[in-house]
Amino acid sequence: MTVSNPLLDFSGLPRFDVIFPAHVQPVITQLLDDNRALVERLADDPRPASWGSFAAPLADGIERLSRAWGIVGHLHSVNDVPDWRNAYNQMLPEVSRFYAELGQNLKLFAKYKAILEGAEYPTLSPARRKIIDNEVRDFRLSGAELPEDKKPRFQAIQEELAALAAKFSENLLDATNAFAEIVTDEAELSGLPADVIEAAREAAEKDNKAGWKFTLHMPSYWPVLQFADSRRLREALYHASATRAAEFGPSELDNTPLIRRILELRQEEARMLGYRNFAEVSLAPKMAESVEQVLGFLRDLAKKARPFAEKDVAELRDFARRELHLETLEAWDMGYASEKLREKRYAFSEQDVKPYFTEPKVLAGLFHVIESLYGMRIKPDSAPVWHEDVRFFRIENADGELVGQFYLDPYARETKRGGAWMDEAISRRRLASGMQKPVAYLACNFPRPVGEKDGKPRPATFSHSDVETLFHEAGHGLHHLLTRVEELGVSGIHGVEWDAVELPSQFMENYCWDWDVLRRMSGHVDTGEALPRELFDKMLAARNFQSGMQTVRQIEFALFDMLLHSEFNPHDSREKHSAPGVLDLLRAVREEVAVTFPPAWNRFPNSFSHIFAGGYAAGYYSYKWAEVLSADSYAAFEEAGNPFDPGVSQRFLDEIIAVGGARPALESFRAFRGRDPQVDALLRHSGMIAN
Repeated sequence: MTVSNPLLDFSGLPRFDVIFPAHVQPVITQLLDDNRALVERLADDPRPASWGSFAAPLADGIERLSRAWGIVGHLHSVNDVPDWRNAYNQMLPEVSRFYAELGQNLKLFAKYKAILEGAEYPTLSPARRKIIDNEVRDFRLSGAELPEDKKPRFQAIQEELAALAAKFSENLLDATNAFAEIVTDEAELSGLPADVIEAAREAAEKDNKAGWKFTLHMPSYWPVLQFADSRRLREALYHASATRAAEFGPSELDNTPLIRRILELRQEEARMLGYRNFAEVSLAPKMAESVEQVLGFLRDLAKKARPFAEKDVAELRDFARRELHLETLEAWDMGYASEKLREKRYAFSEQDVKPYFTEPKVLAGLFHVIESLYGMRIKPDSAPVWHEDVRFFRIENADGELVGQFYLDPYARETKRGGAWMDEAISRRRLASGMQKPVAYLACNFPRPVGEKDGKPRPATFSHSDVETLFHEAGHGLHHLLTRVEELGVSGIHGVEWDAVELPSQFMENYCWDWDVLRRMSGHVDTGEALPRELFDKMLAARNFQSGMQTVRQIEFALFDMLLHSEFNPHDSREKHSAPGVLDLLRAVREEVAVTFPPAWNRFPNSFSHIFAGGYAAGYYSYKWAEVLSADSYAAFEEAGNPFDPGVSQRFLDEIIAVGGARPALESFRAFRGRDPQVDALLRHSGMIAN
């Protein structure tokens, strides 16, 4: 390896135009060797540990590895072709082993503890003190205090868990891509929006097939479930989606044994660390103080939401029976019947709104909100990218100074994992050469532009739900990009408790319901006309449509996750081709909180990548927990009578966004709101208490 390897160039932005899979192994191997040498030198340094002699140089070395590996992981997510998958998986065990070794190094742990207990600690900045506190906590959670003869097993657990998470995600993507429904009877397209039909036609044409191709990727899948009059087509796609990566398909793509093994390893890890279960390990660095507190929070919210959910489902069943002649409302009918009821009750459909939200107008509207809230300016910028769809932007402050930059990868692709996410490319920190400016990735899976108008490609159009998703991920991005913290360990989203990290993202969704914002960022794809006020009023009236059902659905996921990692014993489930224990637990959770029940063959856990391939294990409750924080935060603007109130905006920036993880999230919330969070705003915004 030489310095010509672009993965080793940390002088600026990633060089995506010249980074290839062959670059991965030599660079990551070299960086691992460099870091091991650095760790050995720092660990054996006889001088008393200090920030300058120990903590800072260790952070410098590890950042080089994390930046290079971050690029590899990002490309694995957005360009999951065989060469990138192989390159990622080849080095994943080695990287996992290094971090496991790092977390168990008693010499490093002793040096952090020495700083914590030494005379220098009180003189450090609050951000540096928080980093030291976090490091000591994380060393304990990483097995640093385990007996030496136990550490190899703990390391092996970390390596295997990392490999299992990657495999879970790959299986889900491969199973998603393996299915396609080719429709040749045009009558089966009845009810589908024109742009969805056109996209399906183009997809079939690309495969040299006649007719229309529908897949399990969300831009294709969800419109079928929501709008297709063909019950057969809805059922076909639902069944394929609900049984993905399970025992019904190829055994090599079955996530069932992975689920069981992941749960076994997490339980073993927890017991080794002295905890009763993995949920306690997960909660150690979070806002929530105990499993009991989380379960109480979820069950209390379920108790408040369930009467509304029961009313929602009773109305839906009655409507489906009377108007749609569906005596039994099946899982594949729920989205369709709900859309028909929404249209009947509010004379409003998502498809009425979608033509008004063209991609250029939505982006301009998002940028206007950011500029109005924080006084920033967002401008197009240039950088090497990994796909022609990707765009790049810069954020400047009022003085024209660069604050940060971000990539936007908006459309679904077969080589891109599902969902939407924000990730860091570069984090803000102060270097000897000056300030390192943050860079973020924003990735979504929106429908691509289809068709032409006047000989030019038509812009992509977004549903209002898509718009909310974009604002949500932008909120995460702003948390990363607008930080003022200069220390890597607590800059931006670093060090923020997991159950508070959704606050800035969910907060931004509120602006998708402001009339002035929507009017400004709308323009009909054919006429350019702004969203009519009458249509907005219908949207607003329908905003909390079935909010009870939606709330208990999220609680179902969160309660299942928390009980799975606190009370469930994975060793009780040993069947070769199924995990009935997991499904039994899910069924029990549904009996407690749910108002709708899917078919027995539904294998939801096999695609629950948030907890099996993401960072949400025993943490899915964070969405609702942070929703309380975000709703209460936005209520401050409502109380001021202006969603862009300068004083409240400045305080939100200063006390929530800019401080990153430099202090506990509850302290940041109190600094902004002047009190502890209250659930009332969430219930009010969800239409579950009187305004």
